[in-house]
Amino acid sequence: MDFGIFNLMGSREADKPTAQVFGEVAEQTRLADALGYTIAWFAEHHFSNYCLCASPLMMVAHCASITKKIRLGTAVVVLPLYNPARLAAEIATADALSNGRLMLGIGAGYQPYEFERFGTDIAQNLEMTDEFCDILDLALSRDFFSYNGKHYQMPKTHIPARPVQNPLPIYVAGHTQAMFRAAARHGYRVLTSGRVGGVKLLAEQYADIVAAFTAENTHMSRAHITVNRFAHITDSREDGMRFAENARYQSRLASSLRRRQEVMQGTVLVDVPFPDEPPLETICNDLLIGDVETVAEKLVAEIRATKPVHVCFSFKVGNTPHTAAMRSMELMIGEVKPRVEKALGPLGRVAAE
Repeated sequence: MDFGIFNLMGSREADKPTAQVFGEVAEQTRLADALGYTIAWFAEHHFSNYCLCASPLMMVAHCASITKKIRLGTAVVVLPLYNPARLAAEIATADALSNGRLMLGIGAGYQPYEFERFGTDIAQNLEMTDEFCDILDLALSRDFFSYNGKHYQMPKTHIPARPVQNPLPIYVAGHTQAMFRAAARHGYRVLTSGRVGGVKLLAEQYADIVAAFTAENTHMSRAHITVNRFAHITDSREDGMRFAENARYQSRLASSLRRRQEVMQGTVLVDVPFPDEPPLETICNDLLIGDVETVAEKLVAEIRATKPVHVCFSFKVGNTPHTAAMRSMELMIGEVKPRVEKALGPLGRVAAE
């Protein structure tokens, strides 16, 4: 098992320049490369300050030029919002530009606000994603392919740009049986998030993944589970609560956008409580927030509950200072990881059990 970083690239501070947001992400990615993190993940969303990054593949291409070893992932490319032929070519291009360091995360999308503005029916997103996956499988493995589906039709087509990796590592992101089963069917990996929940929610998600892969007669080793977690390492309870509030803010925006109940003040989304929202104290206790010993103890429990191959951490959330995120990155690798390995043994062994 190994560690990575995840960046949503939201903008809670309305006056913060876009160039600064992306510049900080690039700096964190360079640091992650130097520290030995294995993957840097970049999100995709549209039309709100929830996320400024419209193209994670552009971030992959940019960060490939400023890093040496770290793999670069999309978390995720929202498939129904793309033209399949163009996206297949851009995926191959990104893998070639990074010399085979692309980790392709894909998803069906969940925000009606986005789909409406792209003129795409979100009610069809799962069907569209399933067909899109068929096309990607064909486009990246054959010289010529054609496709005739309900949502997509393509004549005999050749994608001249080819990825370095064969096969390309592909992850399906989601929290539902439908997405987990799609991953199992296509031979893809699973990328999921505990959101602001703790070990209990993670254990429930793991059970859902097991059920989905069992239903598709696919061995769990193929799931190659990746879990994304909010994380902030600090000796200050006050500082930890501020980070928890930022994590709650991000989760509130995601919940509102999912339910088509977003509230805007000018160009900025307003965070409102989501259904069954836990108290802030509970969120702080459930997330990887605390001093080195506390975070290590929590992470050991989460690894035992989810048996991940990869854990990526959201260190920069809301208006969390860039310097604080960088410090947490250093402490996670330098002080937390050795404690986790002392408790569990070599981390690679955990996922295999």
